[in-house]
Amino acid sequence: MLNIVLFGPPGAGKGTQSQKLIEKYGLIHLSTGDLLRSEISQGTQLGLKAKKLMDEGLLVPDEVVIGMIESKIADNRSAAGFIFDGFPRTVPQAEALDQLLVRYDQGISCMIALQVNEEELVKRLLLRGQTSGRPDDADETLIQKRVQEYNTKTTPVANYYAQQNKFYAVDGIGEIEEIFTKTCEIVDACQVALNK
Repeated sequence: MLNIVLFGPPGAGKGTQSQKLIEKYGLIHLSTGDLLRSEISQGTQLGLKAKKLMDEGLLVPDEVVIGMIESKIADNRSAAGFIFDGFPRTVPQAEALDQLLVRYDQGISCMIALQVNEEELVKRLLLRGQTSGRPDDADETLIQKRVQEYNTKTTPVANYYAQQNKFYAVDGIGEIEEIFTKTCEIVDACQVALNK
């Protein structure tokens, strides 16, 4: 099973690349935001717990998020694999995800980070803000804060996967197809290594 963690700061092109990877490799998209919304709308026990916390303005704890991921994995045992988008964001989350996957005789195949400099990210997000209607994409100060927060929080996670020889960086500047080709080369190499 192919399990990819896709990383990148806001505006790096994760959404575009993950969609293309899903189509090419038949993966299931695991976005924690989508999972939370889905569990809440279905009124599941985890969803109700998450909603209560969110209504109180609190962050949903890791164990609730991991529980949602586990139910998705359990429901899709015959899937070709998963693409994790926006998770794990911290080393404890990465460790919890590893422990969860071991229970299903699985593991993370590779962690791919789309790297884009801050100047380009700000430009992309301001452009996106003109069409997306998202206020956090229209304010340059907010954008810089989001990028800095991403860098601070996710560097340790990148190091965690680098220690397992699973970290790969892809230059996220260029033509979409060009970036996708480079990303696929990494995924294909990971698949070959998995099948050995």
